Amino acid sequence: MTTTLRPTEPLQRAADGTRSRYYQVCVNSRPVGAVHLGTSPAFGDAVAVIHDLRVDEADRRRGRATVAALAAEEVARGWGCGQLTVTVPADAGAALRLVESLGYLPRNRGMEKRLGDTPPALPAGSRPRPMTRAEFDAWWAHESEQYARTWIERGIPEDVAYARSRHDHETLLPRGPETEDMLFSVLEHEGERVGTLWLALRPESAYVYDVEADAAHRGRGHGRSLLLLAETQTITAGRRLLGLNVFAGNTPAERLYESLGYETTRYTFYKPLL
Repeated sequence: MTTTLRPTEPLQRAADGTRSRYYQVCVNSRPVGAVHLGTSPAFGDAVAVIHDLRVDEADRRRGRATVAALAAEEVARGWGCGQLTVTVPADAGAALRLVESLGYLPRNRGMEKRLGDTPPALPAGSRPRPMTRAEFDAWWAHESEQYARTWIERGIPEDVAYARSRHDHETLLPRGPETEDMLFSVLEHEGERVGTLWLALRPESAYVYDVEADAAHRGRGHGRSLLLLAETQTITAGRRLLGLNVFAGNTPAERLYESLGYETTRYTFYKPLL
């Protein structure tokens, strides 16, 4: 039997320049599922995205999804994309096994923690304060560079990675440190600065966009203190759910988040297509 992809619509172009197309997964011309393939709003035509891949229950466990995913790779190559990404829920065991078997590499994962009503106490000698404007300007330059380098290390072309960094920071922070619902904090310990925190307040939750212990003070528990500060700010603002992202390969951060009770909600994988 032959498994193929059959387009169900013309190639679509969105206002932001991304393209997308829906396909049927067919076995000997019989529809057995669907694929939605597009390009990334963040990275443009350099990166393709499998938005959805589904095989009907009666046709599962026969290799249909594997062939459909491989066919999607060929479509993405034809579009000129150098990389293909897919995000999988943490509880989707079969999908996780599929992408790993096809050679996808872990890129990052989203994590969440449900909070109680009582803010945690910071260690003795640690206290937070708002980030000054001068500190924010220095932090912006450093964090923007680090963010771009993170993408470059994961196969994104350098010019695209820097454009993504500029776009994300300008979009999220149109008024800099005065942007509504954005909190920028410095943690001090025994009167000395030891790290920074960027927390965003959302309608029903909060999100850690950046947390970093200063290089000279790493390995002393200040990263944990910064995350406890994030919990305190979240609870104080009336939210009870705190989320964050961690890139694959950052083992100390992954272990820290897990030790604090964060649970993985989704994984994102990528595969070079060259």
